[in-house]
Amino acid sequence: MTAPLKVFVMGLGQMGRSHALAYHTDPGFEIVGLANRSPVDLPEALRAYPMLADFEAGLALKPDLVSINTYTDSHADLAIRAMEAGAHVFVEKPLAGTVEDAQRVVDAAKRTGRKLVVGYILRHHPSWVEFIARARALGGPYVFRMNLNQQSAGQAWEIHKRLMRTTSPVVDCGVHYLDVMLQITDAAPVEVRGMGLRLSDEIAETQVNYGHLQVLFADGSLGWYEAGWGPMISETAFFVKDVMSPRGSVSIVMDEGAKSADIDTHTKTARLRIHHAGLGADGLFERQDEMVSMAGEPGHQALCDAEQRFVLDAIHEDRDLTRHMDDAVRSLAVVLAADRSMREGKAVRL
Repeated sequence: MTAPLKVFVMGLGQMGRSHALAYHTDPGFEIVGLANRSPVDLPEALRAYPMLADFEAGLALKPDLVSINTYTDSHADLAIRAMEAGAHVFVEKPLAGTVEDAQRVVDAAKRTGRKLVVGYILRHHPSWVEFIARARALGGPYVFRMNLNQQSAGQAWEIHKRLMRTTSPVVDCGVHYLDVMLQITDAAPVEVRGMGLRLSDEIAETQVNYGHLQVLFADGSLGWYEAGWGPMISETAFFVKDVMSPRGSVSIVMDEGAKSADIDTHTKTARLRIHHAGLGADGLFERQDEMVSMAGEPGHQALCDAEQRFVLDAIHEDRDLTRHMDDAVRSLAVVLAADRSMREGKAVRL
């Protein structure tokens, strides 16, 4: 029987706690230490594990896997230090704060032979896998219409304000949906335009809490993504996931009453609407829209469990993660170009 992988978890915010719970419940892992830069209230299941003073204390335990769930600007250095110490790495998205740093992390993984998995949770969601497959089956070129706006108050707004010190909403959430677009089209992104706005005097003048981007792909496809955080964000059409092509469209249809602050809402799909564009001799649609139920799909914690099971399998089965790592850099490059575009006021060629 294979011994469990020893895991050190750095960063115990919302995602870090969820990943730690995944390691706790999976017999393939053994948590050897937890660390967070500030005091944190942990769920009962995690309170028995050693709380370490810092990252160095975690590396000193010689973990097999280091799980990095800190703010974006620390990801690259921590990931590289962990791999050079001999550990495999799971790192939350975005992979890094710059494309150059992201590539440094990928290069370190290739150089050290360690596995690097980036937290693209939608890749482990059966409903999103189906959404991508249905869209690809239509054939391109595609129009992508996607957003994830989050109306936040209280502690959630405090978390968002802290996140914006290092990462804008378009970058933090956008990497997920650019990754989806790239999986559907397989074409290279060639030009990005971003626009953003500061809608609160509670954040720095250099920060924006609302933004959107437009991206052009080499096959003629085009995409739009929108993200906003804060107490002023509208609950109307906050979750749009829609792909169109000459042959029809595939859309995620949410349940009535869904709320943008509910973390499970960010991944659940409820049902897919498949629309076929074919017209008959009478000029009317040949086929009615098809509604595909996604009943029984996993919630947020179950997805984190599945994501860490992927990490475990990638290590034990020595999976080739080259495409996974390269995709993480590519999607990051698009959203960072959009962030640059919104600040410079001009389109960015990729």
